[in-house]
Amino acid sequence: MYRGHKLTDLVQMNMDTLIELLPSRRRRTLKRGLPPRQKKLLVKLRAARKQAKKGKDVIVKTHCRDMVILPEMVDLTIGVHNGKDFVRVKIIPQMIGHVLGEFSSPMKQVRHGNPGIGATKSSAYVPLK
Repeated sequence: MYRGHKLTDLVQMNMDTLIELLPSRRRRTLKRGLPPRQKKLLVKLRAARKQAKKGKDVIVKTHCRDMVILPEMVDLTIGVHNGKDFVRVKIIPQMIGHVLGEFSSPMKQVRHGNPGIGATKSSAYVPLK
């Protein structure tokens, strides 16, 4: 369900009706029209949907992190670039209205280990025992 509508109803809705259900920022973005790179991604996703119906597992890779997730993208796997590599994102119905970049963080979590030799002035001296 998305704002009281079932997924099957959302997929069959025309774009104007769907836009009215989205939050204001996404609504404004879609009312201005999709740029060519987002249109190209949408065409690739529709082709991937046809391949998925045949039983093939297709991953569409993209650098387009600002693409709004639409109902027709649900159940597809998209490789979203995070600056270094492509992070696989499985689109689920709860993601409708968000953008792809929200699910592919460009920052890696920092994990500090134990300090090694030379990390501080005192670690330069190593006892001979």
